[in-house]
Amino acid sequence: MKRRTIAVALVVIGVTVAAGYGAYWFGMSRGMQIAGGHSAAGGASSAAQQAGDIDPATGKKILYWHDPMVPGQKFDKPGKSPFMDMQLVPVYEDSGGSAGGVSVDPRMQQSLGVRTAEVIKGAVEPVVEAVGNVAYNERDVALVQARSNGFVEKLYVRAQLDPVRKGQPLAELYVPDWVAAQEEYLSARRLAGTRMESIIEGARQRMRLAGMNEAQIRQVESTGKVQARLVTYAPIDGVVAELSAREGMTVMSGAPLFRINGLRTVWVNAEVRENEAAQVKVGNEVEARAAALPGKVFKGKVSAILPEVNAATRTLKARVELANPGGELKPGMFAIVNFTPAVRKEILVVPSEAVIQTGRRSVVIVAQVDGKFAPVEVQTGMEANGQTEIQKGLEAGQKVVASGQFLIDSEASLRASETRMGDQGSATPEQKPAAAAEAHKGTGKVLSVDAASGRVELEHDAIPSLQWPAMSMGFQAEDKSQLAAIKPGDRVAFELNPKPNKDGDFTLRSIRRGGGK
Repeated sequence: MKRRTIAVALVVIGVTVAAGYGAYWFGMSRGMQIAGGHSAAGGASSAAQQAGDIDPATGKKILYWHDPMVPGQKFDKPGKSPFMDMQLVPVYEDSGGSAGGVSVDPRMQQSLGVRTAEVIKGAVEPVVEAVGNVAYNERDVALVQARSNGFVEKLYVRAQLDPVRKGQPLAELYVPDWVAAQEEYLSARRLAGTRMESIIEGARQRMRLAGMNEAQIRQVESTGKVQARLVTYAPIDGVVAELSAREGMTVMSGAPLFRINGLRTVWVNAEVRENEAAQVKVGNEVEARAAALPGKVFKGKVSAILPEVNAATRTLKARVELANPGGELKPGMFAIVNFTPAVRKEILVVPSEAVIQTGRRSVVIVAQVDGKFAPVEVQTGMEANGQTEIQKGLEAGQKVVASGQFLIDSEASLRASETRMGDQGSATPEQKPAAAAEAHKGTGKVLSVDAASGRVELEHDAIPSLQWPAMSMGFQAEDKSQLAAIKPGDRVAFELNPKPNKDGDFTLRSIRRGGGK
Protein backbone atom coordinates (compact mmCIF):
# COMPACT_ATOMS: atom_id res chain seq x y z
CA MET A 1 0.00 0.00 0.00
CA LYS A 2 2.81 2.32 0.94
CA ARG A 3 4.69 1.59 -2.32
CA ARG A 4 1.57 2.32 -4.33
CA THR A 5 1.08 5.71 -2.69
CA ILE A 6 4.70 6.71 -3.50
CA ALA A 7 4.30 5.68 -7.13
CA VAL A 8 1.15 7.81 -7.55
CA ALA A 9 2.95 10.82 -6.05
CA LEU A 10 5.85 10.46 -8.47
CA VAL A 11 3.49 10.32 -11.46
CA VAL A 12 1.72 13.53 -10.33
CA ILE A 13 5.04 15.37 -9.94
CA GLY A 14 6.23 14.29 -13.40
CA VAL A 15 3.01 15.49 -15.06
CA THR A 16 3.30 18.87 -13.30
CA VAL A 17 6.92 19.39 -14.40
CA ALA A 18 6.12 18.45 -17.98
CA ALA A 19 3.18 20.83 -18.09
CA GLY A 20 5.32 23.70 -16.71
CA TYR A 21 8.09 23.11 -19.25
CA GLY A 22 5.58 23.03 -22.06
CA ALA A 23 4.04 26.30 -20.96
CA TYR A 24 7.54 27.92 -20.68
CA TRP A 25 8.53 26.68 -24.15
CA PHE A 26 5.29 27.94 -25.68
CA GLY A 27 5.69 31.37 -24.06
CA MET A 28 9.29 31.77 -25.23
CA SER A 29 8.38 30.78 -28.78
CA ARG A 30 5.51 33.22 -28.84
CA GLY A 31 7.64 36.03 -27.42
CA MET A 32 10.39 35.48 -29.97
CA GLN A 33 7.82 35.55 -32.78
CA ILE A 34 6.41 38.82 -31.50
CA ALA A 35 9.88 40.33 -31.01
CA GLY A 36 10.92 39.18 -34.43
CA GLY A 37 7.87 40.75 -35.95
CA HIS A 38 8.60 44.08 -34.26
CA SER A 39 12.27 43.90 -35.23
CA ALA A 40 11.44 43.22 -38.84
CA ALA A 41 9.02 46.11 -38.87
CA GLY A 42 11.59 48.43 -37.33
CA GLY A 43 14.27 47.26 -39.76
CA ALA A 44 11.96 47.86 -42.69
CA SER A 45 11.20 51.35 -41.39
CA SER A 46 14.92 52.18 -40.93
CA ALA A 47 15.89 50.66 -44.24
CA ALA A 48 13.44 52.98 -45.97
CA GLN A 49 15.31 56.06 -44.70
CA GLN A 50 18.07 57.69 -46.76
CA ALA A 51 20.56 60.49 -46.18
CA GLY A 52 18.70 63.81 -46.39
CA ASP A 53 15.44 62.42 -44.96
CA ILE A 54 13.73 63.82 -41.87
CA ASP A 55 13.87 61.47 -38.89
CA PRO A 56 10.24 61.15 -37.63
CA ALA A 57 11.50 60.42 -34.12
CA THR A 58 13.48 63.71 -33.78
CA GLY A 59 12.18 65.88 -36.60
CA LYS A 60 15.77 66.58 -37.71
CA LYS A 61 17.35 66.12 -41.11
CA ILE A 62 19.73 63.15 -41.31
CA LEU A 63 23.07 63.95 -42.92
CA TYR A 64 24.53 60.44 -42.78
CA TRP A 65 25.09 57.43 -40.53
CA HIS A 66 28.39 56.48 -38.88
CA ASP A 67 29.97 54.22 -36.31
CA PRO A 68 30.90 56.37 -33.27
CA MET A 69 33.99 54.20 -32.80
CA VAL A 70 35.14 54.97 -36.37
CA PRO A 71 33.69 58.46 -37.00
CA GLY A 72 35.73 59.10 -40.15
CA GLN A 73 33.54 56.82 -42.28
CA LYS A 74 30.05 57.92 -43.39
CA PHE A 75 27.20 55.76 -44.69
CA ASP A 76 24.18 56.85 -46.71
CA LYS A 77 21.75 54.40 -45.09
CA PRO A 78 21.30 52.67 -41.72
CA GLY A 79 22.48 49.19 -40.94
CA LYS A 80 24.94 47.24 -38.88
CA SER A 81 28.47 48.59 -38.47
CA PRO A 82 31.15 46.65 -40.38
CA PHE A 83 33.60 47.49 -37.59
CA MET A 84 31.70 46.71 -34.37
CA ASP A 85 28.74 44.56 -33.32
CA MET A 86 26.37 47.52 -33.19
CA GLN A 87 23.95 49.56 -35.30
CA LEU A 88 25.06 52.69 -37.15
CA VAL A 89 24.12 56.02 -35.52
CA PRO A 90 22.56 58.92 -37.48
CA VAL A 91 24.24 62.34 -37.60
CA TYR A 92 21.79 65.23 -37.86
CA GLU A 93 22.09 68.57 -39.63
CA ASP A 94 22.30 70.65 -36.43
CA SER A 95 24.73 68.36 -34.61
CA GLY A 96 27.71 70.70 -35.15
CA GLY A 97 29.15 68.65 -37.97
CA SER A 98 29.90 71.55 -40.29
CA ALA A 99 33.07 71.18 -42.30
CA GLY A 100 36.18 72.40 -40.51
CA GLY A 101 34.33 73.29 -37.30
CA VAL A 102 33.16 71.75 -34.09
CA SER A 103 30.50 72.42 -31.48
CA VAL A 104 31.35 72.16 -27.78
CA ASP A 105 28.75 72.13 -25.02
CA PRO A 106 29.14 75.11 -22.65
CA ARG A 107 29.58 72.79 -19.67
CA MET A 108 32.30 70.92 -21.56
CA GLN A 109 33.97 74.26 -22.42
CA GLN A 110 34.18 75.02 -18.72
CA SER A 111 35.60 71.58 -17.98
CA LEU A 112 38.24 71.97 -20.70
CA GLY A 113 39.17 75.46 -19.49
CA VAL A 114 38.29 77.09 -22.82
CA ARG A 115 39.04 80.82 -22.62
CA THR A 116 38.47 83.35 -25.42
CA ALA A 117 39.97 86.74 -26.23
CA GLU A 118 38.83 89.49 -28.57
CA VAL A 119 40.71 90.51 -31.70
CA ILE A 120 41.57 94.17 -31.09
CA LYS A 121 43.38 97.02 -32.79
CA GLY A 122 46.52 97.90 -30.92
CA ALA A 123 50.27 98.34 -31.07
CA VAL A 124 53.00 95.73 -30.92
CA GLU A 125 56.14 97.30 -29.49
CA PRO A 126 58.95 94.77 -29.71
CA VAL A 127 61.39 94.62 -26.83
CA VAL A 128 64.87 94.56 -28.34
CA GLU A 129 67.67 94.28 -25.81
CA ALA A 130 71.39 93.88 -26.38
CA VAL A 131 74.53 93.73 -24.28
CA GLY A 132 77.45 96.03 -25.00
CA ASN A 133 80.68 97.48 -23.64
CA VAL A 134 81.02 101.03 -22.41
CA ALA A 135 83.74 102.94 -24.30
CA TYR A 136 85.06 106.50 -24.55
CA ASN A 137 83.20 108.85 -26.82
CA GLU A 138 85.81 109.34 -29.53
CA ARG A 139 84.18 112.65 -30.47
CA ASP A 140 84.87 114.11 -27.02
CA VAL A 141 88.70 114.07 -27.10
CA ALA A 142 91.29 116.82 -26.56
CA LEU A 143 94.99 116.52 -27.46
CA VAL A 144 97.60 118.71 -25.72
CA GLN A 145 100.81 119.17 -27.77
CA ALA A 146 104.09 121.03 -27.37
CA ARG A 147 103.77 124.30 -29.32
CA SER A 148 107.54 124.85 -29.45
CA ASN A 149 110.79 123.06 -28.77
CA GLY A 150 111.54 122.92 -25.08
CA PHE A 151 112.09 120.96 -21.88
CA VAL A 152 109.54 119.51 -19.43
CA GLU A 153 110.46 121.03 -16.08
CA LYS A 154 107.43 120.03 -14.00
CA LEU A 155 104.38 117.73 -14.28
CA TYR A 156 101.21 118.42 -12.37
CA VAL A 157 99.48 115.24 -13.62
CA ARG A 158 101.72 112.21 -13.30
CA ALA A 159 99.60 109.10 -14.00
CA GLN A 160 97.40 107.82 -16.75
CA LEU A 161 93.61 107.87 -16.10
CA ASP A 162 93.99 110.67 -13.53
CA PRO A 163 90.85 112.84 -13.61
CA VAL A 164 91.31 116.48 -14.66
CA ARG A 165 89.11 119.54 -14.72
CA LYS A 166 88.96 122.17 -17.41
CA GLY A 167 91.62 124.84 -16.77
CA GLN A 168 93.69 122.62 -14.47
CA PRO A 169 97.51 122.96 -15.03
CA LEU A 170 99.04 119.86 -16.59
CA ALA A 171 102.76 120.63 -17.11
CA GLU A 172 105.34 123.45 -17.11
CA LEU A 173 107.81 123.68 -20.01
CA TYR A 174 110.92 125.85 -20.52
CA VAL A 175 110.87 127.18 -24.10
CA PRO A 176 114.16 128.87 -25.20
CA ASP A 177 112.70 130.00 -28.54
CA TRP A 178 110.26 132.23 -26.72
CA VAL A 179 112.99 134.23 -24.97
CA ALA A 180 114.41 135.88 -28.11
CA ALA A 181 110.96 136.72 -29.50
CA GLN A 182 109.81 138.26 -26.21
CA GLU A 183 112.99 140.32 -25.73
CA GLU A 184 112.65 141.71 -29.26
CA TYR A 185 109.07 142.69 -28.53
CA LEU A 186 109.91 144.35 -25.20
CA SER A 187 112.84 146.25 -26.77
CA ALA A 188 110.59 147.60 -29.51
CA ARG A 189 108.08 148.81 -26.92
CA ARG A 190 110.79 150.71 -25.01
CA LEU A 191 111.69 152.73 -28.10
CA ALA A 192 109.70 155.94 -28.45
CA GLY A 193 107.92 157.25 -31.51
CA THR A 194 104.98 156.41 -33.67
CA ARG A 195 107.15 154.93 -36.38
CA MET A 196 107.88 151.97 -34.07
CA GLU A 197 104.27 150.68 -34.27
CA SER A 198 105.01 148.51 -37.29
CA ILE A 199 108.13 147.12 -35.59
CA ILE A 200 106.14 146.34 -32.41
CA GLU A 201 103.43 144.59 -34.42
CA GLY A 202 106.09 142.56 -36.26
CA ALA A 203 107.62 141.49 -32.95
CA ARG A 204 104.16 140.46 -31.68
CA GLN A 205 103.67 138.38 -34.81
CA ARG A 206 107.03 136.63 -34.26
CA MET A 207 105.83 135.65 -30.74
CA ARG A 208 102.75 134.05 -32.30
CA LEU A 209 104.94 132.18 -34.77
CA ALA A 210 107.04 130.90 -31.87
CA GLY A 211 103.94 129.18 -30.50
CA MET A 212 102.64 131.67 -27.92
CA ASN A 213 98.88 132.16 -27.69
CA GLU A 214 97.11 135.48 -27.14
CA ALA A 215 96.83 134.98 -23.37
CA GLN A 216 100.57 134.45 -23.07
CA ILE A 217 101.31 137.47 -25.27
CA ARG A 218 99.04 139.67 -23.13
CA GLN A 219 100.86 138.43 -20.02
CA VAL A 220 104.19 139.60 -21.52
CA GLU A 221 102.64 142.98 -22.38
CA SER A 222 101.09 143.46 -18.94
CA THR A 223 104.14 142.42 -16.92
CA GLY A 224 106.83 143.76 -19.22
CA LYS A 225 108.94 140.73 -18.40
CA VAL A 226 110.15 137.77 -20.40
CA GLN A 227 108.01 134.63 -19.81
CA ALA A 228 110.41 131.78 -20.56
CA ARG A 229 108.26 129.01 -19.12
CA LEU A 230 105.00 127.68 -20.56
CA VAL A 231 102.26 126.16 -18.39
CA THR A 232 99.79 123.95 -20.28
CA TYR A 233 96.21 123.61 -19.05
CA ALA A 234 93.45 120.99 -19.51
CA PRO A 235 91.05 122.17 -22.24
CA ILE A 236 88.12 119.93 -21.08
CA ASP A 237 86.91 117.87 -18.13
CA GLY A 238 87.79 114.19 -18.32
CA VAL A 239 90.55 111.70 -17.68
CA VAL A 240 94.10 111.47 -19.00
CA ALA A 241 93.81 108.60 -21.48
CA GLU A 242 97.43 108.96 -22.68
CA LEU A 243 100.42 110.53 -20.90
CA SER A 244 103.51 110.99 -23.07
CA ALA A 245 105.43 113.57 -21.03
CA ARG A 246 107.93 113.01 -18.22
CA GLU A 247 109.89 115.52 -16.17
CA GLY A 248 113.28 116.42 -17.66
CA MET A 249 112.52 115.18 -21.16
CA THR A 250 113.09 117.25 -24.30
CA VAL A 251 110.07 117.79 -26.50
CA MET A 252 109.83 118.90 -30.10
CA SER A 253 107.27 121.21 -31.54
CA GLY A 254 104.04 119.27 -32.21
CA ALA A 255 104.92 116.37 -29.89
CA PRO A 256 101.82 114.99 -28.07
CA LEU A 257 101.95 115.45 -24.30
CA PHE A 258 98.47 114.50 -23.07
CA ARG A 259 95.36 112.92 -24.55
CA ILE A 260 92.24 113.74 -22.54
CA ASN A 261 88.91 111.92 -22.98
CA GLY A 262 85.73 113.56 -21.77
CA LEU A 263 83.19 111.56 -19.73
CA ARG A 264 80.12 113.76 -20.13
CA THR A 265 78.91 111.24 -22.70
CA VAL A 266 80.08 107.69 -23.42
CA TRP A 267 79.53 105.14 -26.14
CA VAL A 268 78.07 101.68 -25.71
CA ASN A 269 78.87 99.30 -28.55
CA ALA A 270 75.87 96.98 -28.35
CA GLU A 271 75.75 93.63 -30.18
CA VAL A 272 72.32 93.44 -31.86
CA ARG A 273 71.11 90.10 -33.27
CA GLU A 274 70.90 90.01 -37.04
CA ASN A 275 67.18 89.16 -37.09
CA GLU A 276 66.41 92.20 -34.87
CA ALA A 277 68.61 94.71 -36.67
CA ALA A 278 65.73 95.99 -38.81
CA GLN A 279 64.00 97.26 -35.66
CA VAL A 280 66.99 99.38 -34.57
CA LYS A 281 67.24 102.76 -36.32
CA VAL A 282 69.71 105.63 -36.04
CA GLY A 283 68.19 108.26 -33.74
CA ASN A 284 66.06 105.81 -31.72
CA GLU A 285 65.79 106.68 -28.05
CA VAL A 286 67.28 104.01 -25.75
CA GLU A 287 67.68 103.21 -22.08
CA ALA A 288 70.67 101.43 -20.57
CA ARG A 289 71.37 99.75 -17.26
CA ALA A 290 74.65 98.56 -15.80
CA ALA A 291 75.05 95.73 -13.30
CA ALA A 292 77.62 97.83 -11.44
CA LEU A 293 75.03 100.60 -10.88
CA PRO A 294 71.78 98.93 -9.79
CA GLY A 295 68.72 101.13 -10.04
CA LYS A 296 70.40 103.62 -12.37
CA VAL A 297 68.89 104.24 -15.82
CA PHE A 298 70.93 106.09 -18.45
CA LYS A 299 69.21 107.63 -21.46
CA GLY A 300 70.61 108.22 -24.92
CA LYS A 301 70.13 107.46 -28.59
CA VAL A 302 71.51 105.31 -31.38
CA SER A 303 74.22 107.33 -33.12
CA ALA A 304 75.31 104.76 -35.72
CA ILE A 305 74.81 101.21 -37.01
CA LEU A 306 78.23 99.95 -38.03
CA PRO A 307 78.24 98.31 -41.50
CA GLU A 308 79.68 94.98 -40.44
CA VAL A 309 78.24 91.65 -39.25
CA ASN A 310 80.20 89.45 -36.87
CA ALA A 311 80.50 86.12 -38.70
CA ALA A 312 80.80 84.13 -35.46
CA THR A 313 77.93 85.64 -33.44
CA ARG A 314 75.74 86.90 -36.34
CA THR A 315 75.35 90.29 -34.69
CA LEU A 316 75.62 93.90 -35.81
CA LYS A 317 77.24 96.57 -33.68
CA ALA A 318 75.02 99.52 -32.76
CA ARG A 319 76.85 102.54 -31.39
CA VAL A 320 74.78 104.12 -28.64
CA GLU A 321 75.64 107.50 -27.15
CA LEU A 322 74.59 107.87 -23.50
CA ALA A 323 74.55 110.86 -21.21
CA ASN A 324 76.87 110.18 -18.28
CA PRO A 325 76.21 112.74 -15.53
CA GLY A 326 78.75 112.42 -12.76
CA GLY A 327 80.93 110.12 -14.87
CA GLU A 328 79.41 107.01 -13.25
CA LEU A 329 79.71 104.88 -16.38
CA LYS A 330 83.30 103.78 -16.82
CA PRO A 331 84.84 102.44 -20.04
CA GLY A 332 84.94 98.65 -19.97
CA MET A 333 81.68 98.19 -18.02
CA PHE A 334 78.96 95.93 -19.39
CA ALA A 335 75.60 97.56 -20.07
CA ILE A 336 72.21 96.22 -21.18
CA VAL A 337 70.62 98.49 -23.78
CA ASN A 338 66.86 98.50 -24.32
CA PHE A 339 65.98 99.76 -27.79
CA THR A 340 62.49 101.21 -28.28
CA PRO A 341 61.56 101.32 -31.98
CA ALA A 342 58.73 103.43 -33.27
CA VAL A 343 55.34 102.08 -32.18
CA ARG A 344 53.27 100.51 -34.96
CA LYS A 345 49.64 101.61 -34.67
CA GLU A 346 46.30 100.43 -36.02
CA ILE A 347 47.15 96.77 -36.38
CA LEU A 348 45.16 93.72 -35.30
CA VAL A 349 46.59 91.83 -32.35
CA VAL A 350 45.67 88.64 -30.50
CA PRO A 351 47.28 86.89 -27.54
CA SER A 352 50.29 84.91 -28.74
CA GLU A 353 48.98 81.81 -26.96
CA ALA A 354 45.95 81.84 -29.29
CA VAL A 355 48.12 81.16 -32.37
CA ILE A 356 48.83 77.53 -33.24
CA GLN A 357 52.09 77.25 -35.17
CA THR A 358 52.23 74.14 -37.34
CA GLY A 359 55.51 74.96 -39.04
CA ARG A 360 53.96 75.60 -42.45
CA ARG A 361 51.03 77.74 -41.39
CA SER A 362 49.53 79.61 -38.44
CA VAL A 363 46.01 78.81 -37.22
CA VAL A 364 43.65 80.33 -34.67
CA ILE A 365 40.36 78.89 -33.39
CA VAL A 366 37.54 81.39 -33.88
CA ALA A 367 34.57 81.23 -31.48
CA GLN A 368 31.24 81.46 -33.30
CA VAL A 369 27.64 81.56 -32.06
CA ASP A 370 25.91 78.72 -30.20
CA GLY A 371 29.16 77.28 -28.83
CA LYS A 372 30.63 76.53 -32.26
CA PHE A 373 34.33 76.88 -33.11
CA ALA A 374 36.14 76.90 -36.45
CA PRO A 375 39.89 76.93 -37.29
CA VAL A 376 41.05 79.87 -39.41
CA GLU A 377 44.42 80.16 -41.09
CA VAL A 378 46.07 83.54 -40.46
CA GLN A 379 49.16 85.46 -41.54
CA THR A 380 51.12 86.68 -38.53
CA GLY A 381 53.57 89.54 -38.13
CA MET A 382 55.62 90.77 -35.21
CA GLU A 383 55.34 89.28 -31.71
CA ALA A 384 56.12 91.09 -28.46
CA ASN A 385 54.91 91.26 -24.87
CA GLY A 386 52.59 88.28 -25.32
CA GLN A 387 50.80 89.83 -28.34
CA THR A 388 51.01 88.75 -31.99
CA GLU A 389 50.20 90.92 -34.99
CA ILE A 390 47.59 89.49 -37.39
CA GLN A 391 48.14 90.73 -40.92
CA LYS A 392 45.49 88.64 -42.65
CA GLY A 393 42.65 86.25 -41.76
CA LEU A 394 40.78 88.00 -38.91
CA GLU A 395 38.71 91.10 -38.25
CA ALA A 396 38.48 93.32 -35.20
CA GLY A 397 35.82 92.18 -32.73
CA GLN A 398 36.05 88.46 -33.47
CA LYS A 399 36.63 86.07 -30.58
CA VAL A 400 39.53 83.63 -30.65
CA VAL A 401 40.27 80.78 -28.27
CA ALA A 402 43.27 81.57 -26.07
CA SER A 403 43.20 78.44 -23.88
CA GLY A 404 42.14 74.88 -24.69
CA GLN A 405 42.33 75.50 -28.43
CA PHE A 406 44.60 72.53 -28.97
CA LEU A 407 41.81 70.12 -28.05
CA ILE A 408 39.30 72.01 -30.18
CA ASP A 409 41.72 72.07 -33.10
CA SER A 410 42.14 68.31 -32.79
CA GLU A 411 38.39 67.75 -32.91
CA ALA A 412 37.95 70.23 -35.78
CA SER A 413 40.66 68.46 -37.78
CA LEU A 414 38.81 65.19 -37.23
CA ARG A 415 35.57 66.70 -38.49
CA ALA A 416 37.36 68.14 -41.51
CA SER A 417 38.80 64.71 -42.21
CA GLU A 418 35.30 63.27 -42.09
CA THR A 419 34.12 65.81 -44.65
CA ARG A 420 37.04 65.18 -46.98
CA MET A 421 36.43 61.44 -46.78
CA GLY A 422 32.75 62.01 -47.44
CA ASP A 423 33.53 63.99 -50.56
CA GLN A 424 35.15 60.91 -52.02
CA GLY A 425 31.77 59.17 -52.02
CA SER A 426 29.53 57.61 -49.38
CA ALA A 427 30.15 53.98 -48.57
CA THR A 428 27.74 51.18 -47.84
CA PRO A 429 27.87 49.22 -44.58
CA GLU A 430 29.48 46.33 -46.46
CA GLN A 431 32.50 48.48 -47.47
CA LYS A 432 35.36 48.64 -44.98
CA PRO A 433 37.49 51.88 -45.33
CA ALA A 434 41.10 52.50 -44.42
CA ALA A 435 41.27 54.70 -41.34
CA ALA A 436 43.06 58.05 -41.68
CA ALA A 437 46.17 58.36 -39.55
CA GLU A 438 46.06 61.15 -36.96
CA ALA A 439 49.07 62.79 -35.30
CA HIS A 440 49.80 62.00 -31.64
CA LYS A 441 49.36 65.14 -29.54
CA GLY A 442 51.01 65.92 -26.23
CA THR A 443 52.23 68.60 -23.87
CA GLY A 444 55.36 68.96 -21.80
CA LYS A 445 58.33 71.05 -20.66
CA VAL A 446 61.50 71.76 -22.66
CA LEU A 447 64.62 70.42 -20.95
CA SER A 448 67.12 71.33 -23.69
CA VAL A 449 67.01 72.41 -27.31
CA ASP A 450 69.58 72.37 -30.13
CA ALA A 451 68.18 74.39 -33.03
CA ALA A 452 71.18 73.60 -35.22
CA SER A 453 70.64 69.84 -35.16
CA GLY A 454 66.86 70.02 -34.71
CA ARG A 455 67.00 67.97 -31.49
CA VAL A 456 64.84 68.80 -28.45
CA GLU A 457 64.64 67.06 -25.06
CA LEU A 458 61.15 67.09 -23.49
CA GLU A 459 59.70 66.12 -20.14
CA HIS A 460 56.28 65.27 -21.56
CA ASP A 461 52.99 64.37 -19.97
CA ALA A 462 51.21 61.09 -20.68
CA ILE A 463 50.29 60.55 -24.37
CA PRO A 464 47.11 58.40 -24.40
CA SER A 465 47.17 57.73 -28.15
CA LEU A 466 50.55 56.00 -27.76
CA GLN A 467 49.80 54.63 -24.28
CA TRP A 468 52.95 56.38 -23.05
CA PRO A 469 53.22 57.47 -19.42
CA ALA A 470 54.82 60.78 -18.46
CA MET A 471 58.59 60.59 -19.09
CA SER A 472 61.62 62.51 -20.41
CA MET A 473 62.90 61.73 -23.90
CA GLY A 474 64.37 63.39 -26.98
CA PHE A 475 62.74 64.00 -30.36
CA GLN A 476 63.97 65.07 -33.79
CA ALA A 477 62.04 67.97 -35.36
CA GLU A 478 61.07 67.82 -39.03
CA ASP A 479 61.21 71.63 -39.26
CA LYS A 480 64.22 73.00 -37.34
CA SER A 481 62.96 76.59 -37.65
CA GLN A 482 60.22 75.86 -35.09
CA LEU A 483 62.86 75.39 -32.37
CA ALA A 484 64.06 79.00 -32.65
CA ALA A 485 60.95 80.18 -30.75
CA ILE A 486 61.39 77.92 -27.70
CA LYS A 487 63.95 77.69 -24.93
CA PRO A 488 64.60 75.43 -21.92
CA GLY A 489 61.89 75.77 -19.28
CA ASP A 490 59.07 76.60 -21.75
CA ARG A 491 55.79 74.70 -21.63
CA VAL A 492 55.00 73.43 -25.13
CA ALA A 493 52.32 71.60 -27.06
CA PHE A 494 53.52 69.26 -29.78
CA GLU A 495 52.44 66.73 -32.41
CA LEU A 496 54.23 63.52 -33.28
CA ASN A 497 53.95 61.83 -36.64
CA PRO A 498 51.44 58.95 -36.54
CA LYS A 499 54.04 56.36 -37.52
CA PRO A 500 57.66 55.92 -36.41
CA ASN A 501 60.51 56.34 -38.85
CA LYS A 502 62.78 53.56 -40.11
CA ASP A 503 64.73 53.68 -36.84
CA GLY A 504 61.55 53.18 -34.80
CA ASP A 505 61.53 56.77 -33.45
CA PHE A 506 58.60 59.19 -33.52
CA THR A 507 59.56 62.57 -35.02
CA LEU A 508 58.11 66.00 -34.19
CA ARG A 509 55.66 67.28 -36.76
CA SER A 510 55.08 70.59 -34.91
CA ILE A 511 55.90 72.25 -31.60
CA ARG A 512 54.80 75.56 -30.11
CA ARG A 513 54.87 77.41 -26.83
CA GLY A 514 51.83 76.83 -24.59
CA GLY A 515 50.29 73.59 -23.47
CA GLY A 516 49.05 74.44 -19.97
CA LYS A 517 50.95 74.19 -16.68
